[in-house]
Order: sequence, then structure tokens, then C-alpha cells
Amino acid sequence: MIPIKPISIHRNAATVNKTAPDLSHIPLDVASKFLAPGKLNLSVLPPLALYIHFPWCVKKCPYCDFNSHEVKGSFDEEAYLTALRADLESSLPLIWGRKIYSVFIGGGTPSLMSAAGLDRLLSDIRTLLPIDGAAEITMEANPGTFEMEKFRSYKQSGINRLSIGIQSFNSQHLAALGRIHNGDEARRAIDIARTHFDNFNLDLMFALPAQTLEQVRDDVETALSFSPPHLSLYHLTLEPNTYFAKFPPTIPDDDLSAEMQDLIHERMEMAGYRNYEVSAYAQLGRESKHNQNYWNFGDYLGIGAGAHSKLSFPHRIVRQARYKQPKAFIEASMSGNAVQESVEISAQDLPFEFMLNALRLNQGFPVNLFQERTGLLINSIEKELAEAEWKGLLTRDHQIITPTTMGKLFLNDLQQLFLKDSE
Repeated sequence: MIPIKPISIHRNAATVNKTAPDLSHIPLDVASKFLAPGKLNLSVLPPLALYIHFPWCVKKCPYCDFNSHEVKGSFDEEAYLTALRADLESSLPLIWGRKIYSVFIGGGTPSLMSAAGLDRLLSDIRTLLPIDGAAEITMEANPGTFEMEKFRSYKQSGINRLSIGIQSFNSQHLAALGRIHNGDEARRAIDIARTHFDNFNLDLMFALPAQTLEQVRDDVETALSFSPPHLSLYHLTLEPNTYFAKFPPTIPDDDLSAEMQDLIHERMEMAGYRNYEVSAYAQLGRESKHNQNYWNFGDYLGIGAGAHSKLSFPHRIVRQARYKQPKAFIEASMSGNAVQESVEISAQDLPFEFMLNALRLNQGFPVNLFQERTGLLINSIEKELAEAEWKGLLTRDHQIITPTTMGKLFLNDLQQLFLKDSE
């Protein structure tokens, strides 16, 4: 078992760690297999982000396919925070010398965490990792868990951006989605957020059960009345292995859904928001750094139950997944390895993996980014690019590759062109 000593010193956002952590118990050969020669040749490693998963929520929503577990009674916050630190310590050899440019605490419902627990978590992260001075540190929050004093403490501990799961301001729709808050609580949560944070995102969903076009308009107008720096607008999808997949509700048909999407895009554009990614709208300069790193095929270390990582090394790119069940994760992490699965991405699969992310960017991506992030020559996908261009799904020149309007409408078809058959 890895000996862990919880940090008891309070650190605010401006605190600089002056004491190096004792990492002598971590075997230095952990990363040796990843640093060995391989088929790729990455001239530079991409920016690195940190994702932290908090797996508990008050109630499992019927549409949710994330790794979240309903709180039944209580959860052992101290044990989980200790396991998170152990997970991070065990992962350090994989990211030696690399700076963290964004942090995202997702779930589940991270805002169930106590103020002291969140402070301890961020203190541990600063103790173990070099965090960029301009790092975006985001925490997901559920309107049903907002408390003024707790969120003031979150800000003091170092959170500088909130992502609030509003979904709708219509209490009837919220009930249909299984949310634990109503419309009034959604508005109150935003008021609290604006009191303490100048950077926040609102999540909204559309094409909800029995939702009308006018109700979508009402939700968007209400959201805009708070002048959020960032808005994420998602189409409700019936994901496999969810309650809605087993007992599907009646949702708007494709034509009405398309009208809703058009209404959203036109209204957001009119309000001065840039649609920089399929579902994301932002005021100028308020795009999410963390999400942009994903779409640009950057690296991220994921710690916590069920968290995923994508890590680059000079000659390979690796994906990892942690144990999903909180109890199993805690036990595995305290035993020295929370990673349940680790897979090297093959050179054959890299083009699809890259395009699955980069083609979500509405303004496209630089041609040289493909080689920089995959270690492959752009010529290796010339056939696929030519076919996509011939079908009118993308445009390109020597500098940038951009999905067309048709490519955005048929994004799955465009991405599938880069999925190569197994040899």
C-alpha cells in the first residue's frame, strides 16, 4: 500500500508550492515501456490537461451514460480523496516535467464535495504538479447542490470557472429529465455563480420530451439574460444502457429538432456568441481551454473512478481507463495501480482518433497539427481527404482543413471516412 499523508495546509489560488513532495516510493521504471522506441515519431508533445472524476450524484438521471453512482446514505470523501492522490502519485512518472494547462473536475456531481474536501484536492494537485499560472480550473456543478458559502470557498481554493448543469429552465422538462432542481433553483444557482465567478458555462439540452420550439426559445432567452461567457447546447440523445434507452420517451422528430438547432444557432449568433465547436458557444476569448485541448487532440491525464487518459510519448500514444466502481477504484489505487486498461493507439487508428476530435472544430484545424499530434504525414490520409473533399464534406488548402456546412450536418459520415479497415 502506498503511504499517503493528507495535506493539512490551506493553499489559495496564489499559493506556490515550495516543498517538493516525497516521491521516493514510486518506481521510476513505470514509464519505461512507454519511452521505448516505437513506430511513431512525435517531434513535440502536446499540451497536457488534468481531468478528475467525482463519481457520486444525488440521483442518476435517466438519460445519463456517464460513470455516476447514486449516493445511498453517504460516501467516504476522505477515502476517495486519499485514493485520488495515490492515483496521481502513481501516474507522475508518465508525465515527468510536463506542465498542466487546464484542470477539469467532472462527474457525477463534484459540487457534492465539501469545501474542505475540494481545498484538500486542489492542494494535493498543486503539491504534486506544476500548474500553469493562467490555468483554467473548472468544476461541474448541479443547481440542486448550490450553497452560497460553499461556492465562495470553492473560489478561494482555486476554482476559477464553473460549468453548471442547467439543462432547462422549465420545471416540467426538468422533472421529465429526472433532475433534482426546478426552474427557480436553476436561476438562483446562476445568481450565486455570477456573485463569485466571472467565468462560467451553462449546459442546456434541447429536443426534450414534449418540448416545443417556443419552449426552446424561452430556455435560450432565459440563459442569455444572465450573459454567460459560455453556453453548451446539446441535443438529447437516448444513449445505450440508460433508463431512457430501455423506456424511451417521445421526443421531437428530426424535422422539429433541426428547427430547434437552427433557432439556437441564429439566436446565439445574433447575441454575439461564436459557435467554435459543434455544441459550444462562447463570447470572444471565453472558449473553454480544457475542451479545446480535447478537440485539438491534446493530452490529458484522467484520475478517479472510470477516468480516461490520453498520453503521448516520443514514439507512441496511449489510452488508459481507471476502474469504474468507486470501491474498486479506491482499492486498486491504494494498491498502487488504479489503471484497469492501457492500450497503445495503432498508427492505423490514429487518423480516425484525430479526426473524431478535430473535425468538431467549426473553424477547422491547421494542416500541420495532424502530423504534430499523430506523428504521421498528412500524405498518409490523402485518399480519405480527397474523398471527403469530393463529397463536399470538407475544404482544404496548404494551411487549414475545415468541415463544410454539409460536413457539419453529416459529421459522423465525415469522421467515418477516416476509419480504416483492420489489416
